[in-house]
Amino acid sequence: MWAKTVTGNFAKVIHGLNANQLTDQVIQRSKRMILDTLGVGLLGTSTEVCQKVTQYSKIYSSDLSSTIWGHLDFRLPPLYAAFVNGVAVHSMDFDDTWHPATHPSGAVLSAVIALSEAFPQKKKISGLDLLLAFNVGIEVQGRLLHFSREAKNIPKRFHPPAVVGTMGSAAACAKLLALDQLECKNALAIAASYAGAPLANAATQIKPLHVGNAAKHGLEAACLALQGLEGNKQILDMESGMGAFYTDYNPQTLPTLQSYPWLLDQQDVAIKRFPAHLATHWVADAASSVRRKLVESSENLLPLDKIEKVILKVPEVKYVNRPSPASEHEARHSFQFVACSALLDGSMSVQSFSTENVHRPALQELLCKTQLEHPPDNTPSFDSLYCEVSIILEDGNMISDRCTTFYGHWRKPLKKEDLEEKFQSNALGILPAEAVEGIVETVYNLEKVEDCSVLSTFLSGQSARALPEKLRFL
Repeated sequence: MWAKTVTGNFAKVIHGLNANQLTDQVIQRSKRMILDTLGVGLLGTSTEVCQKVTQYSKIYSSDLSSTIWGHLDFRLPPLYAAFVNGVAVHSMDFDDTWHPATHPSGAVLSAVIALSEAFPQKKKISGLDLLLAFNVGIEVQGRLLHFSREAKNIPKRFHPPAVVGTMGSAAACAKLLALDQLECKNALAIAASYAGAPLANAATQIKPLHVGNAAKHGLEAACLALQGLEGNKQILDMESGMGAFYTDYNPQTLPTLQSYPWLLDQQDVAIKRFPAHLATHWVADAASSVRRKLVESSENLLPLDKIEKVILKVPEVKYVNRPSPASEHEARHSFQFVACSALLDGSMSVQSFSTENVHRPALQELLCKTQLEHPPDNTPSFDSLYCEVSIILEDGNMISDRCTTFYGHWRKPLKKEDLEEKFQSNALGILPAEAVEGIVETVYNLEKVEDCSVLSTFLSGQSARALPEKLRFL
């Protein structure tokens, strides 16, 4: 009876999916997503915005507590652990991105790891339990996004993780808590009333809170549903429900549970090589290629004095059009900044967004020579956009290059060794080497891990010596 509505159908699928239905490809792709998300989350603990929300969250106390990634002697109640770790994941805009546009992993992983630590010791959560809940959360986000043509483009009004991330977090936590179908419907209804954040806060310290809140609110929605709190049983069906976020919302029922087709099986995610809005990654690859052509005869130095104009042909995305970024957060959302940085340095990195690099004179000089163009065929979709960078020299010569698929995009995924290098580079400044190695080994063997709290132990900075009994594979 519960599956007669779209909401009931979602509840049936959330409740009914089991670990045997996870395909090898879904498991492998989701483990890559988990490893990458943990790495950017650990790196994010060092940011100012994460330190501020951590300090704020210290006012809360509870008998239940969960790990704050990168902290050996500091724990928080599960809701606030999910919040702080979610903020850390998105604090540098370094987390994975999907199509239709959202950051799928941060809200879900932060919530399920925090929740997994809140279970009684007698009820261990296995790595396979965690993988299943994580993938349910990813799946719900993807399905909701596919109910709107508008969602296929880079957003204009609200930040998607604040909407579908909240719903995905609720679904994942509902799965981990083994809620029944009615409770799953209520969890989705409760989560919908927590969802949403305006895009006006992009490129500020507030944007990372969107992912932190999605993790916290989804977890809270599932816990409230477990307590019997009730909401609208048709929240996914109605124009005044999830339809409130999309002008062209068209909900559909999900496939049957028999041989269920996972969206992650059909399309991978993009994993970033540097911490900035995904659209800038096309710009970086094109600009780096132009620089290589330009400096062949210039002793590896960019001839700034000979550059008359820099033209960027990009899609029209207003919140990534920032000709004079004044902070690291604005720089991460600036076509112009990333293009000029890549031209000057040949590549982008975490250090590219330091205060010193944002304000260096050579960069400011190049920014003044940069202009954007928006070709009509360059649609603002992560699946189809391109970037063309052209430099016009004072002698009239022009050097150009175009990027249609950057390295790290789902059409050109990072090699395993490059993903591991990114994770280790991010994590080693926060955790001891032994803990970093423990995370890599645990994630790669997650479907065999008997007690997934081993992952939290490593995330706190402890080594394998601290958990001789927990480090067991099935």
